[in-house]
Amino acid sequence: MTITPTPARTNIGTRHPDLYATVGSMAQMSEQAALGEGISPLLIELIKIRVSQINGCAYCLRIHTADSQAKGETPERLSVLSAWKETKYFDGRERAALALAEYVTLIKDSHSNRGLYESAAGQLTAGQVSAVIWVAMAINAFNRIAISSSYKVAPAK
Repeated sequence: MTITPTPARTNIGTRHPDLYATVGSMAQMSEQAALGEGISPLLIELIKIRVSQINGCAYCLRIHTADSQAKGETPERLSVLSAWKETKYFDGRERAALALAEYVTLIKDSHSNRGLYESAAGQLTAGQVSAVIWVAMAINAFNRIAISSSYKVAPAK
């Protein structure tokens, strides 16, 4: 029996660096928009982490969990983020932003979850709604790049 090795995945970021740079620019611009609309740096990181949890992107989870802790996020809040709806760790604005990020990430369910958008819009300004959606779209793009390119994730040595 001959075992055929699995071919290496194409790293789409290095294969088309200009496209990757465009996604990076979009991510930076979305973060600046969110900051400009009064979304805290910690909430921006929570959005990135929650979206990456949904998408199963270990690479982005590692990066943004470390980034959030460097910005002052607590391990306790991070430990319950995947079940945020069942906790009292997050305030109304955070809950609205997380719900909106989930709405955008789980777009296939958007028609049956229309109330999520309206509920979030009741807690956030129009500018904040827009900025949260852009942050969620940017991290969704990076999740897809990392997963489809099979970015390696290993413990630090």
